[in-house]
Formats: sequence, structure tokens, C-alpha cells
Amino acid sequence: MNIKILHPDVQKFISEKAEGTIDLTKLILAGSPFEDITIQELAQQIKGKNKIKSKLPLWSRTKNIYYPPTVNLEQTSSETAAQYKSNLVEGQVLIDITGGYGIDDYYFSKKVKHIIYCEINTELSAIATHNFKVLDAHNITIHQGDGLDLLRQQSNADWIYIDPSRRNDLKGKVFFLEDCLPNVPEHIKFFFTKSKHILIKTSPLLDIHSGIKSLMHVKEVHIIAINNEVKEILWILEKEYAEDILIKSIDIRKNKNYNFSFTLHQENTTPVSYSLPKQYLYEPNAAILKSGGFYSITRQYEVQKLHIHSHLYTSNKPIDFPGRSFEVIKTIPYQKKALKRALKKEAILKANITTRNFPESVSSIRKKFAIKDGGTTYLFFTTDCNTTKIVILCKKV
Repeated sequence: MNIKILHPDVQKFISEKAEGTIDLTKLILAGSPFEDITIQELAQQIKGKNKIKSKLPLWSRTKNIYYPPTVNLEQTSSETAAQYKSNLVEGQVLIDITGGYGIDDYYFSKKVKHIIYCEINTELSAIATHNFKVLDAHNITIHQGDGLDLLRQQSNADWIYIDPSRRNDLKGKVFFLEDCLPNVPEHIKFFFTKSKHILIKTSPLLDIHSGIKSLMHVKEVHIIAINNEVKEILWILEKEYAEDILIKSIDIRKNKNYNFSFTLHQENTTPVSYSLPKQYLYEPNAAILKSGGFYSITRQYEVQKLHIHSHLYTSNKPIDFPGRSFEVIKTIPYQKKALKRALKKEAILKANITTRNFPESVSSIRKKFAIKDGGTTYLFFTTDCNTTKIVILCKKV
């Protein structure tokens, strides 16, 4: 960390370049206008400030914030996700053994009396330490070093927080908990000797059932989506917990949050009825699709499923459904001549196409039937409860 970057003239230069439409390649070729500050260091700050405007608005609008390399910004939580997870913890002490850029710890510090931030990367630790001071987060203690080593020396905490790295020096980018660093399943028994409560953040690519199998005493799983894009999965573990597991999905939007919860027992015991498309069609949001609550949703919203693998739902009455809702205009059998006639009759030259449990890709369908993207018409290519390939012509509710 080069503290000379914090000089007012340098900060002014960074802000002006970040606010404009700067070509970083030209900037780098021009060289640095400041002594003892390389052009690469300036470019990192400008790029970082640009990158976090929507992801970290508090950091973006706060003076003298220091930005790490892009890879660290990409891996860090957004403020929205960090605020959500801060509401899951409470107590006197939380130890974060994988501190990173420190976004989560800043928001944890609003809910827990004392935060211990651990980060093995010297540069990243120094950057986070500086930013905590700038943001007046004075109840965070910094430990530059291996979080596991510090944990061995610590007395018990109310919470341990872990955001394992999905990059392994030997395997590259990884998707299983056992391949992440630290290897949480390998150390889980040790973690429970230090705290009764563990909160783990993982990639949205991790399979829910795989994660439950790898971990111990899982109490809750939270799937966090922002504007219908799943960003992270949170795992709450409680020492000796052995009851039903709560799965909670949340899609955070600007004006409204869409929550959907169920337990594994409910999902495994909910009877499901199937139906051909009725007057309305529903597509669950991305968080629900990730959660796997495909049967529980039929009970909570009184809808029927089109097919066991299609994950589309239908009803005769409109409902406030957590996802996209459509009014069905007609259902067309997936036969080339029949579909071409229907498209011609409805004068459909462009449409929004979705495939669910269907053997062809959207691109191949567009090419085959000469359908351009866009417009107000929606076409769902899917399989119905009779295992028949169909096309559902809809308009958005």
C-alpha cells in the first residue's frame, strides 16, 4: 500500500479520472504525473473507484478510500449482501478468519460489539485497516496473518465467519468446499471448539445438497440474489444442531424484497399436482430456482407444475408470484409446420424466448424459425406433464 496515493492532489486526480470517460490504456502509456507513484498504482485506484460505484456506494462516495486489485473487488461482498448477512449475527465477539477487503466486517461491526479481522495477505490487510479508520469502524481489531493460527490462540467467540477462497494454487478455480482455502469440512470440528455459531459464505455455484453433505450441523441456508442474480449462499451452522434445515431464498430489488422459505422436510413431503398450461404461467426467480424448492412453492402459492423437470407453474387465477408472471395466449405443439403457422397467424417476427426442460437452445430456435429477439411477446419452449414438447405463447402480466 502506497500511502502517497492519499495525498489530496493525487486523490483529486483519481476522482477526476474516475468520473470521466477515461481510457486506461492511454493513461498508462502517458505515465504517472506524480513522483513515487507508478502509473499502475494510479490505474488500480481509478479502476477500483469506477468498479465499485454501484456495488459499494458508501466506499465510492467516501474520501480517501483505498482500492485493492480488481480480483479482490470481484470477490468481495456487495454492500447489499453484507448488510443482509449482518442481520444474521449478534453478540460480543465475531472472528472473521478470511477478512479480505473487509466489507462484511464493516457491517458486522454494526451488530456485534467486537470484530476480529484476519487476513493473510499483507497488502490487503493494510488496505482494509486504512479503510476501517476512514469509515470510523473502531471496534474492529486487525490480525495480519493466518486466521486459523489466530483462532487456535483465541478464547471462544459468539461467531466465526468464513469466506473460503474459491481459488486453489494447484487446481485453479474450484467449486467444492473441500477444494477451497481454508478447507472448511476438514476443520469443522475444530471450529466448533471455538464457537457454537458459524457463518459461511460460498459461491452461488455450490450445490445445496453437496454443501449440506460436506458440512456438519447446518441449521439454515440462505440464497441471496440481487435483481434476480444469485450472488452468494450463506450457511448458518449451530453446534449439535440436528433438526430440520431451513432453506431461505431472497431476491433483493430496489423497491421490494421477494422472500421464499421452506424446510427440507417440507420439500421432501409436499405432494405435487401437475397440469397442462392454464390461464397464467409463472417462472420462479433465480434464488428460488437455486434453492430447489420446486415442490414447496406449489403448496405456498397454490400453483401446479407443468412437468417434474420443467420448473414452470400455472394457475387459472393471477397471483403475486416471486418471479415472472405471464398470461397465456395459446399453447402450440412443438411441430415445425404447426409452429410456423401459429407464428405467421400471430404476426410474430420477434419475441423473448425461454427454454425450460427442452432439448434445443434459444439460438438454434431463433435460427430455425427466424425469430428476432425483443418485443412484448414471450415464447416458452418446454415439456408438459404428458412429456410432450410444447411452445407457450404469452404476454407479461
